Amino acid sequence: MATSDELAQIDISTEEKDKLVAEVMRYALFKTHQNSGCPIKREELTQIITKNYRQRALPALVIKEAGDRLAATFGYEMRELQRTRATSTRSGRPSSQQPSNQDAKSYVLVSKLDPEVYSKYVEDTERAHVSGFAFVVISIVHVAGGKISEEDLWRQLKRLGLNETDENHPVLGNNKQALELLVQQRYLLKEKIAGPEGHSMVYELAERALDESISSKLKEYISQVVGVSTATAE
Repeated sequence: MATSDELAQIDISTEEKDKLVAEVMRYALFKTHQNSGCPIKREELTQIITKNYRQRALPALVIKEAGDRLAATFGYEMRELQRTRATSTRSGRPSSQQPSNQDAKSYVLVSKLDPEVYSKYVEDTERAHVSGFAFVVISIVHVAGGKISEEDLWRQLKRLGLNETDENHPVLGNNKQALELLVQQRYLLKEKIAGPEGHSMVYELAERALDESISSKLKEYISQVVGVSTATAE
């Protein structure tokens, strides 16, 4: 929580600061629910804060305190994501359309509750299939070495009954849109690369898929699958 000295330095009252913190918390919770867990850009939160205030140090202070209160009140960590690798073009130079590190900075809300508590009281069972799909796709990319071509990914998904052209899957709906959502949620990074037969699309693991909490579960799941496969073969 901000001290009286910090508030004095940026010339804002405790009441004004608390109001801004509450607005940022509401926005983060709403956007997370509305956009299926897609990251929230730091720029969006900054705009809320600077709408009526111009102090340069204020956004960092308010966003930090909003994160602390989300953790204390709701059990959510407001985790910062930041892409540091620029997309390459045919010449090997970064694309001019790639945002800068500052522009790419964003946040996601990650539950820090005990898994059993989260599953019983928080998790939306109607969207559990989305989490399952994400886990399967991330597992496929992980086993492929962290990067896989679009063609190979869909070949693997087809073995599970998921066709690229299916727009009316009984659970996922449009399969291509379900995969694209994982890119928007920053589980996957989608990149166009140049090859001998022209351009092709490649998927690789992004920040959220590389997070230790997911990575550890992934390794455990893969080891179980491999163990079962080996036992069956024997």
